[in-house]
Amino acid sequence: MHKLALVVPTKDRPDDLRKLLSSLASQTRQPDQLIIVDGSSPDIRHVIAEFPALSVDYVRVYPPSLSQQRNAGMQRLNPDITLAGYLDDDIVVETQAVEAMLAFWSMADADVGGAAFNITNAARPNWIRLKSLLLVDATKPGRMLPSGFPSTIGFQQADLDTDWLYGGATVWRREVVNRYAYDEWFLGTGFMEDVDFSFTVRRDYRLKVIAGARLAHYSHPIKLERETLLGRWQITNRMYFVRKHRGRGLSIAAAWVANGGTALLNIAIALVRWRRDYWLRAKGNFQGMFFELAGKRGPLGGHLK
Repeated sequence: MHKLALVVPTKDRPDDLRKLLSSLASQTRQPDQLIIVDGSSPDIRHVIAEFPALSVDYVRVYPPSLSQQRNAGMQRLNPDITLAGYLDDDIVVETQAVEAMLAFWSMADADVGGAAFNITNAARPNWIRLKSLLLVDATKPGRMLPSGFPSTIGFQQADLDTDWLYGGATVWRREVVNRYAYDEWFLGTGFMEDVDFSFTVRRDYRLKVIAGARLAHYSHPIKLERETLLGRWQITNRMYFVRKHRGRGLSIAAAWVANGGTALLNIAIALVRWRRDYWLRAKGNFQGMFFELAGKRGPLGGHLK
């Protein structure tokens, strides 16, 4: 019988964390271990204290960085844990989600290494045909494109095999988290860090999305002053990912097509919807391309929300 641990990195979101913990406390099958990795200022111990029924281990990582927090959480797994996953702090888990996830794992083939919860409010991709031409998305969900873009997974009606999994709603075999760690080159919020981790695991294991294990992700809007940083990450972090995995069907040339496509899409949305945030994002795209061509390819820290 599997035993499940969930790692929750958090930063300055006490209200969100409270909602997540409340949803975990009401599960028909609670996790066997819950690890809160706190990068908040001030810390959020008082929120954890409101849920004495949950078995919580508290880890402090400050200053916060998502990849580092996830790795630190996995270092605290109890010896008897056989499955270990990650939840973002702005998630609300449906009452039977953990039970449904464990039911899948009880029957899973040995070659399955990771399985994601099904995000019920995941946004549906728009402009999909144009995005496909620009190599930034595809009609088939969960595929890795030669450009380094993963196609959108979205909400699924049936279990789905994928090439990648999102980071904040996923469960892994213990042998996977013992063997692999998040790449701490990805600093701060860590754009693309989850794609990098899961695609690395995909080299040796199958990945799945489990339709019946449902939750909702209430993502916060990006701060306007951080949009340019996101635009740079869209170029810099993806090019790092493509270079890292070039031997697995990814192409620098295709990545540059997608870089240009990303900037054009951001400009198009800014014009059509008159959105200043997309103007700033496009500005960051061009900055990222300039620094990439100049060979200045170091990691960029920061937080978007």
